[in-house]
Amino acid sequence: MKSKSPEREQYLSASNRITGVIVLVIGALGLLDILLEWRTASGLLVASVIGMFMVLAYVGLIRPSVTLSPEDLLLRNHLRDHRIPWSKVTGVDVTDILRIHTDEARFRAPGVQLVMRDLRKQRVGGRKLGADNSISKADFVTNRIETHQEQYAEKSQGDVEHQWAVPELAVFAVLLVIAVIAAAAR
Repeated sequence: MKSKSPEREQYLSASNRITGVIVLVIGALGLLDILLEWRTASGLLVASVIGMFMVLAYVGLIRPSVTLSPEDLLLRNHLRDHRIPWSKVTGVDVTDILRIHTDEARFRAPGVQLVMRDLRKQRVGGRKLGADNSISKADFVTNRIETHQEQYAEKSQGDVEHQWAVPELAVFAVLLVIAVIAAAAR
């Protein structure tokens, strides 16, 4: 089966993204309130702590994703990115989250998750699963990865690359330093 589009395909948890955006909006409103009303060292401390929680919400809820391209498979986990050439992918499966197998390692991808409620419904066999349940979505992503693997494995070369989420870690570190300085200045 040929892939219909040579473009990138990105898969992620929509519910996590929605929750993450809501948390970031609430955090931004809190920062705005502190900026307008509470301009002291204590306000700076609270603002930096809110900022750190916003970074954690972004890293935990919005950042994880799985991106398929003709060149490679990109797994964006909470704090690390794994770029895996198609020639290195040996298998894919789903337990509670998507797992990509290579000869050297197994990579977990929290961007595609199964909802435990759907797993219980499937196990018990009582109520029927809805058409848009997490199991069918995970199966779709698994099939797309297998299709890309078959189609692009011969063309892709290289080694698995790992990279830390440097911008997110840097922002968190800066906010932490600001919080420490603000706490000392109080």
